[in-house]
Amino acid sequence: MPTALTYVANTSAENSGLFESLGIDWKLLVLQSIAFLLLLWLLSKFVYPVLNKMIDTREAELEAGQKAAKEAQDEAARAEEKIKSLMRDAQKEASDIVMTAKTEATNMIAASEEKAKSSAERIVAEAQESIAKDVLAAKKALHNETIDLVALATEKVVGKTINAKVDKTLIKEALN
Repeated sequence: MPTALTYVANTSAENSGLFESLGIDWKLLVLQSIAFLLLLWLLSKFVYPVLNKMIDTREAELEAGQKAAKEAQDEAARAEEKIKSLMRDAQKEASDIVMTAKTEATNMIAASEEKAKSSAERIVAEAQESIAKDVLAAKKALHNETIDLVALATEKVVGKTINAKVDKTLIKEALN
């Protein structure tokens, strides 16, 4: 009967036979595993920290860029709102200026009309006064001519000239 020791020996022989049947040298496999672990340790000690640092730096730059883009977008929105507010204020101010100009123009037109009206009334009053003076002057001239004609007519009818004082009194009585 086989003992346990024989079994382990047979198993290790079978196992070594298994590696050999697959074409694998177990000593070489152990050496390659140690070299791989050594390479992995070197990479994790010197290469991976640098790569991780570069990746972290790049991520930080991307986050900063995204943050700056968001801030720029927010600033643009605030600037746009400010521009809209300024435009509303400017439109209101322009509307006020137009309304003020219209009011001033209306006032100027009313003042001009009032001035023209008063000027026309003054001209009409002056013309009426001038006409009244002319009518009065014409009446005086007519009155004087009538007196002279009556004196002439009286002289022709009477045949002699009466003194001027008596003549005037007679003419006035005749006219009245």
